[in-house]
Amino acid sequence: MKRIDEFLIIAPYPQKSGRIFSKEDIAYLDTLVTVKDLGDEGLDYDEIDALLPNTVAIIGQFDLPKERLELAPKLKVIFNAEGNFAQNVDYDYCHAHNIHVLNCGEAFALPVAEIAMGFALDLARQITKTDKDFRAKKEGYLAESCTDSLLLTGAKVGFIGFGMIGKLLIKFLAPFRCEVTMYDPWIPESVIKEYGGIPSSLEDVLSSSQFIFVLAGVTAENQGMLNREKLSLIDKKSFFLLLSRAAIVDFDDLVALLSENAFTAAIDVFPVEPLEKDHPIRSLDNVVLSSHRAGALPQAYKRIGEMITDDLKLILRGLPPVVMQVAKRETVSRFRNKPSA
Repeated sequence: MKRIDEFLIIAPYPQKSGRIFSKEDIAYLDTLVTVKDLGDEGLDYDEIDALLPNTVAIIGQFDLPKERLELAPKLKVIFNAEGNFAQNVDYDYCHAHNIHVLNCGEAFALPVAEIAMGFALDLARQITKTDKDFRAKKEGYLAESCTDSLLLTGAKVGFIGFGMIGKLLIKFLAPFRCEVTMYDPWIPESVIKEYGGIPSSLEDVLSSSQFIFVLAGVTAENQGMLNREKLSLIDKKSFFLLLSRAAIVDFDDLVALLSENAFTAAIDVFPVEPLEKDHPIRSLDNVVLSSHRAGALPQAYKRIGEMITDDLKLILRGLPPVVMQVAKRETVSRFRNKPSA
């Protein structure tokens, strides 16, 4: 039976609800609980606050300090539709009051893992570089064009971070018979070994890998961790693939080293987006650039809608969520998605 007097607030700005839900999806949700879709153009906190006393579920990543959460005594769940645990929610209050805070990051993991393979093959075989040379009418042919290319098969690969993306990526790499070393202080060595990885230090991953995949989320402990000192460990012939969050890297140091041709890279995330038009990285030939689009497929957004719907139905029945990533008491306050001010 529909919860007529209880609300589901849909306010995912800066995300757009139309990417996540079709009109039919919204109509279905409205059969479960009264939907209050606040649109995509911004946030009206007065409107939100007026709805909170009867709200049982929120889809959005807007500010939810203790004072705002106290306006919502019926609240059962907050769905983050951006793929991160932002630090604008009072997670202690949520844990104390049995409010689930859920993250849709799993929806983006598969697309990111797939494009990671694409970037690795692109860099190894110089696909983008060769295309540029061809258009500039300075291409080489046959062996002349392959002097700096190599096989991904049998290569030494390193992971920095072994979460949802890494667990998919190592499966994709299996047919290539790569040796995969991993650094992730939040993951036990036994788990890394179970997936076929080799537990390693950060320094070993950087210095010994031909392909270095940066897949870690950003925390209070690892912001700017990959600075000039650490990045200087990378061999000149190696490839550095930045696919998670830019804040894990000292971006100025990274750009400086790339400007010195210290190694080759593929980068999908940046400290400021959109990136400045005159940013020096745009002119570098040893970087494949991607505009934070690795996970942003229509299929991923559709999956987010499915995940939210599935877990909402469970929660409204008094059952725990099983699909989306849960904000864990021990770690959620340590996540950082942007460098600290």
